[in-house]
Amino acid sequence: QVQLMESGGGLVQAGGSLRLSCAASGVIFSINAMGWYRQAPGKQRELVATITSGGSTNYADSVKGRFTISRDDAKNTVYLQMNSLKPEDTAVYYCNADIVPGITSRNYGIDYWGKGTLVTVSS
Repeated sequence: QVQLMESGGGLVQAGGSLRLSCAASGVIFSINAMGWYRQAPGKQRELVATITSGGSTNYADSVKGRFTISRDDAKNTVYLQMNSLKPEDTAVYYCNADIVPGITSRNYGIDYWGKGTLVTVSS
């Protein structure tokens, strides 16, 4: 059973930094794109950042220049370094990954989500 587990959320003052981690566990053949999404109270879930297996990244305009996504394929882990945090960054942050489970190659991956980690930025 493949699972994603986020960690690193918490309470931080505006202007501060946090680093989120998300580790994939289980029997995994390969991981394609990985990413972070967030959902603030009363709002829809939105994309924060993604990273492909080749290392190409994409960011929401609201976080460009402040957040950095990276991955460690040896650890099946994706990170989100968040700097210059603002109160509007307050949300539950979810990890997402397109994973080929098992021990054999497939032409497609399966979309997995973590349970989320809460980030609260105080003003």
